[in-house]
Amino acid sequence: MKSTVIEVTTGRSEVVYDITPQCASFAREAGADGLLHIFVPHATAGIAIMELGARSDDDLLATLLDLLPADDRWRHAHGSRGHGRSHVMPALIPPYATVPVIGGALTLGTWQSIALVDLNVDNPDRQVRLSFLGG
Repeated sequence: MKSTVIEVTTGRSEVVYDITPQCASFAREAGADGLLHIFVPHATAGIAIMELGARSDDDLLATLLDLLPADDRWRHAHGSRGHGRSHVMPALIPPYATVPVIGGALTLGTWQSIALVDLNVDNPDRQVRLSFLGG
């Protein structure tokens, strides 16, 4: 297994951050068939495979705000207002995804991208572990 960690700075606002280029580069380096596993080792972030750039990322953030309001209802209540929702989000958007790789190329669909979803405005620095398991 080949593995690396990429550093991502998400800023101080909720974000859907495209990590497809870093994932594609890592898969290309492997140059073989296998699986790319993407994992974010944070309790307040997730990995989504979805269309980006056509405002779908804005729709996802709006949906998460509807499902997980940034208010004072959360029992996990340290940090910024509504921080507890960030700890619930990974149950809806898991902290991992796996993508098949053929000949060093991700086999994503035409409009699919790999994104880090981060609602935690208190922690702008994230790590994402990429692991390639050859076939």
